Amino acid sequence: MLRFIVKRLLYMLPVLLGVAFLVFTILSLTPGDPGTIILGITAKPEDIASLNAQFGYDKPFFIRFVNYISDIVLHQDLGLSYQSREPVIQSIMSRFPNTLTLTVLSMSVSAMIGIGLGILSAVRQYSVLDHVCVITALIFACIPGFWLGLMLLMLFALKLDWLPPYGAGTLWHFILPTITVSMTSAAGLLRLTRSAMLETIRQEYIRTARAKGASERRIIVRHALKNAMMPVITTLGTSFGASLGGAIIAETIFAMPGMGTLITTAIRQKDIPVVMGSTLFLAALFSIIILIVDVLYAFIDPRIKAKYQNGGKSRE
Repeated sequence: MLRFIVKRLLYMLPVLLGVAFLVFTILSLTPGDPGTIILGITAKPEDIASLNAQFGYDKPFFIRFVNYISDIVLHQDLGLSYQSREPVIQSIMSRFPNTLTLTVLSMSVSAMIGIGLGILSAVRQYSVLDHVCVITALIFACIPGFWLGLMLLMLFALKLDWLPPYGAGTLWHFILPTITVSMTSAAGLLRLTRSAMLETIRQEYIRTARAKGASERRIIVRHALKNAMMPVITTLGTSFGASLGGAIIAETIFAMPGMGTLITTAIRQKDIPVVMGSTLFLAALFSIIILIVDVLYAFIDPRIKAKYQNGGKSRE
């Protein structure tokens, strides 16, 4: 298992390098330059050229890319923001806790609702509860996130004045964004959990457990749930990693200072160090989360753990 983890961590290096090159290329191909964006189109050409030279933007593409990667590898430096002139890592760390809090809350709510109702819906297939859960999941899966966020904002913040409409100062500020993000994810998890559970409880070993007199609760919890959770954990892990990129819609609607608004603002201002640093930071986190999901597989399914161990021994 340790060999597998180390190998996956080493695989992250070319992945991050590829992400860096792709994003750097796209930003270089977009029109405009930092000097013009910061000083404006009415500024003197020599002032714009001087500012671009200060940022190193006057150098060829590959030299700029190599210099950027060298600063990261040799000095662990993500650079300075073109706009605020503060370290990029400082900008990320000031925004990331808000995004992490929103992601943890929304994924927790969606997991409790989606997985819980998905299991009940599968166990009581074709019941009234099953039909209600399926229809509700379809409705929330079709509702656009921006529309749901706006409706929640108008009702609970502007009309009823129960919750704050913007910001991230207290836990109350996260309630409406959490509902906005979690409802769509919960709908997808409910449908996935239901289908996975229905497929699992029809397997032969479930029938064998019932024939041996095992209680229905024991069959569901000890036998069916473990095998049905494999695709659910994969979806939950990828959704968690994607949400760390910033629930841009929720952050924009509720004016929440997070990673999503940081990246979109930096793209509009062509603040290359902020875009590059934020993208690499989130790509590394996403890779680690996927690794954690793979490791969780081994604890859920002993066959996968044995495969990891046998694979390590065979290579020795």
